[in-house]
Amino acid sequence: MISFLDLAKINNRFRSEIDARFARILDKGWYLQGDENESFAKHFAEYCGTKYAIGVANGLDALNLIIRASGFGPGDEIIVPANTYIATILAISENGCTPVLVEPDIHTYNIDPDKIEAAITPKTKAIMVVHLYGQAVQMQKVWDVAKKYGLKVFEDCAQAHGAFYQGKRVGNLSDAGAFSFYPGKNLGCMGDGGAVVTNDEELYKKVKALANYGSDRKYHHIYKGTNSRLDELQAAVLDVKLPHLDADNARRREIAAFYRKNITNPKIILPETYSEDAAVWHVFAVRTEERDRFQKYLTDNGVQTIIHYPTPPHKQGAYAEWNDRSYPIAEEIHRTIISLPMSPVLTDDEVAEVVRIVNEYK
Repeated sequence: MISFLDLAKINNRFRSEIDARFARILDKGWYLQGDENESFAKHFAEYCGTKYAIGVANGLDALNLIIRASGFGPGDEIIVPANTYIATILAISENGCTPVLVEPDIHTYNIDPDKIEAAITPKTKAIMVVHLYGQAVQMQKVWDVAKKYGLKVFEDCAQAHGAFYQGKRVGNLSDAGAFSFYPGKNLGCMGDGGAVVTNDEELYKKVKALANYGSDRKYHHIYKGTNSRLDELQAAVLDVKLPHLDADNARRREIAAFYRKNITNPKIILPETYSEDAAVWHVFAVRTEERDRFQKYLTDNGVQTIIHYPTPPHKQGAYAEWNDRSYPIAEEIHRTIISLPMSPVLTDDEVAEVVRIVNEYK
């Protein structure tokens, strides 16, 4: 079986470095908010091109904390793509804000910037873009609309570590960016982890305090905060892997280019990108009208796949109040999407075999 994502193989490349870091942490006996967190936060901010980075417990918390630190709550609307993982929308709901769903572009799967302005009301406070599947949103129109209406812009960067738009990395394209380091991400740890990046010093300080029980110093609490801290072990893993992220993304681009050049089956719709730098190919998501049959065929022929995602957020039980809504483009994507194997440790032979099997599908 050609694995969709072999996490053991990915992480074993760095085993000796990780073992050394873990030994150092064990010797120190310091497991939270220590040197490893400081090191990773410094290096990750430098990588993203932002002034600040704060490690938090997971990607959902990162989104949640950005909204909370910005002071948004009940009665406020935040625009968000209809085609996204539900976490983006959950963060808005958790703050008591109203998510306003906007259809994606059928070609890029990201929010359609041309549809944002029509969704703005007097209650709109922010636009939350999602760089879905590893491709940066085309941000210029987003910025233009946000400036016109005085809105904040936030980024869900959970799937796009290292992607570029107009020479800047994601996370540095807005007021604040949220990252997930879930193990399967382009930069993944060995459990849950996340980060907020920003150039706004006030927002940085508030997020940092909110994530640590609302405390700006030990036993001094200035906000009604929460507990969302990246532990030292996960920070160490991320700090070891970060210098290799660009090389891993380059390998993902090589695989995606091979797929896009050589998959010629007319039943398969290939993903599009407006710029090679914009896409880091967290997943390689194709579409087909025969998804279930196609997935079974691939499984039977030794190719593991995953569906990202089978059900759009507005059709989930968690948002039953939206179940009668229709977002046809998002629904079309969720009905037909399927992800082929994609990781920096796939061999050329494995990639060629995936292509052969896909092309032989009838």
